[in-house]
Amino acid sequence: MMTTQTEIRASSQLPPPEQRPGTDVVIYDGDCVICTGGVKILYYLDWFHRLSYLSLHDARVAEVAPELSFEEMMEEMWVVDHLGRKHSGAEAFRYLTRRLVLLWPVMPLLHIPGSLPLWKWLYRKVAAARYRFGKRSGDDCGDACELHFGSSKEKESLR
Repeated sequence: MMTTQTEIRASSQLPPPEQRPGTDVVIYDGDCVICTGGVKILYYLDWFHRLSYLSLHDARVAEVAPELSFEEMMEEMWVVDHLGRKHSGAEAFRYLTRRLVLLWPVMPLLHIPGSLPLWKWLYRKVAAARYRFGKRSGDDCGDACELHFGSSKEKESLR
């Protein structure tokens, strides 16, 4: 697979599973500026090194989560915990609030009984618009933005 600039920037800072054996693996969209930024925040909040990271575009994902399809991983972030259980989207973030000490302050909010459907809905809305948000961030999202919104050259030719 071809490696994007975003993936190179992200992977140079984020430890993969082979560097942190026995950790929970966060699978994220390494072509997305928003996703990469969010995962970098998780990295800085992970004081006890409980997480490792893989872009869903990395071939090693097939070793960690062979049963997940590309489409499933594109829809939301996944966490494969140290016991092999899989958590996705809002449930993954909810799980991480129990694993990362610095996220403990938000844990009670995300664990209000009956609130998970709300968090899932909110997560899906943000995830569905992530490339649009990334494009507005001013960062170069490279091929990912062109894939979802067409190149600026294509848009100009349509005018």
